[in-house]
Amino acid sequence: MPFDPLAALASIDPKLREHVRRNGDFVYADGALPRKMKLLIAMAFDAEHGAENGVRSLATQAKEAGATNEEIAEVLRVASHLTGVGCLYTASAALKELG
Repeated sequence: MPFDPLAALASIDPKLREHVRRNGDFVYADGALPRKMKLLIAMAFDAEHGAENGVRSLATQAKEAGATNEEIAEVLRVASHLTGVGCLYTASAALKELG
């Protein structure tokens, strides 16, 4: 992950940080849905919530899991349709270096 928003938590409560990491591993593991799809869904949620760092991190991880720019774009189309154009402003700022 390029950016760990919970890095400071490791020094305060390493056990909790490890629990959160393991839970993420469980949630994003391949299953009925592939890892990349789960990461794209999470990216859409973060775009809606204005979490620029989350969008950047999740899009990067999704690409590492095999997602294409076209898949990222389509997920953002769905997100904007359901939640409004605001998520696109967050996504655009987050993805400007992704290419």
